[in-house]
Amino acid sequence: MPQAKRPAPSPPPPPPPPARAASDDDLWASATSGVERLEPGPGRAGPPPPAPPPAAFWHPDLDAIRALEALVSGDAPFDLADTDEFIEGRVPGLDVGIVRRLRRGEFAVQGHIDLHGMTREEAKSAVDAFLKKERSAGKRCVLLVHGRGLHSKDQVPILKDALKHWLATARFGRHVLAFATARPVDGGAGAIYVLLRRAGR
Repeated sequence: MPQAKRPAPSPPPPPPPPARAASDDDLWASATSGVERLEPGPGRAGPPPPAPPPAAFWHPDLDAIRALEALVSGDAPFDLADTDEFIEGRVPGLDVGIVRRLRRGEFAVQGHIDLHGMTREEAKSAVDAFLKKERSAGKRCVLLVHGRGLHSKDQVPILKDALKHWLATARFGRHVLAFATARPVDGGAGAIYVLLRRAGR
């Protein structure tokens, strides 16, 4: 008997299409599936407050560098004058009559600090703290006693020269309106009157 023909084998099924790469939206939807939004309310902590901005960088030498740059550019924060016997300075625009009154000792001295025996760095820190404290207390005129340098090397008034530059820099000048060598009764060439800015200004 003749054999029956076998049916031709069916062709293999086509391969499945390549899987589509998941997008960022797909991944986010998968990660957050089932998550419920929490509304603020009792017993639920809110997000942490933002971090404060970083503190401004400050270095003790920056004031001196900026003061020198200001002197060279003509933008010095204080109008300065000095001789071997006296020093004087004021913020630009301050009435010269006020400086004249300061020079004459017409403002009552409300506080003083004696810098005798201090090194330059000790005196700088002491003056900085003193001016902050006295200004915060509402004082207007104070006395810095620096001495005449009679016991220093070559009898050079190191602290007197240092104070002239310190008081004209931003670190100290933010407290100061004017300064002038004191009258003889208050120390003369060995002391300085300082007129302070009003607290909060």
